[in-house]
Amino acid sequence: MSKATIRDVARKAEVSVATVSRVLNNHPSVSPFTRQRVMDAIRELNYSPHPIAQRLSLGRTETLAVVVPLFTLPSFVERLRGVQKVLSHSGYDLVLFNVDSPHQRDEYFATLATRARADGILVLSIPPSDEDAERFLAAEVPVVLVDAYHPQLSSVYIDDVEGGYLATRHLISLGHRRIVYLSEPLNNPLEFGPMKKRLQGYRKALAEEGIPFDPTCVVEAEPGREAAYHAARALLARRPPPTAVFAACDTHAIGVLDAARELGVRVPEALSVVGYDDIPDAAYLNLSTVHQPLFETGRLGAELLLTLLQGNGGKSAPIHRRLPVELIHRATTAFAPTDV
Repeated sequence: MSKATIRDVARKAEVSVATVSRVLNNHPSVSPFTRQRVMDAIRELNYSPHPIAQRLSLGRTETLAVVVPLFTLPSFVERLRGVQKVLSHSGYDLVLFNVDSPHQRDEYFATLATRARADGILVLSIPPSDEDAERFLAAEVPVVLVDAYHPQLSSVYIDDVEGGYLATRHLISLGHRRIVYLSEPLNNPLEFGPMKKRLQGYRKALAEEGIPFDPTCVVEAEPGREAAYHAARALLARRPPPTAVFAACDTHAIGVLDAARELGVRVPEALSVVGYDDIPDAAYLNLSTVHQPLFETGRLGAELLLTLLQGNGGKSAPIHRRLPVELIHRATTAFAPTDV
């Protein structure tokens, strides 16, 4: 037996399809007598409205979109854990849009700028252009940026310049002068800002101590532990070698530790290593790092999005929350060696 449709209910109750729809959506214009006839027909036919169609009839999708690049990297996983912690009890479905290219980013931003796809959007680490922001605002779709900033859109972010400064300042305070900054590509196609901002902090700390900036001490490697490992092997072959490496993410720092271990370079006696993020593996490996509240930024971003959805949504004035960073001194940093 085929499943009953809304037309079957309308025929049984001797009303229009529009009237059945109004009953399903609790519209006040339907009389009690007509409403009862429709409800009787629904029960008799065991009719169940399609949830997506019903949501769209109310102008809602009950879906929230999360746009994220490289979502398998540990820092993004931690942020997504914070997002999921909030949304798992919200009644909204979570749909993940993984971005691999500028074309994909532009396509997602264009298609999501309508409530037909999602009621609200979280964007992780991808800075939207002015045109993107205007499109979201015109569509009145609530948007929250996490680990990114635009003056017209609400955001939860950290001060990456300060984070880069803290990491470098820590190494300088231990007597290091040959400090390498190991970064993911600075000019990446998705225009991530954090790597350049951490470099600004690195240069600021050097300048304060009168240490000349050496462009050869800025080394770029693709995301991931293996790429950092290969970059670190080349670094440690230099003569003289660096006495310290500030890696712009913990995954890269772990790749540096891998290379040092294989080459017999003692950490921290001969080489200090400091990372960035404070992912769970950092504590396990006793890695000195800059702690940024990854889980908290995801959680607060999701909470802020829900707040916007309960208020005026895309019409609300932007809310910006900057969270602090902290240098965590563990076992991979020590005083600079005096014999090299």
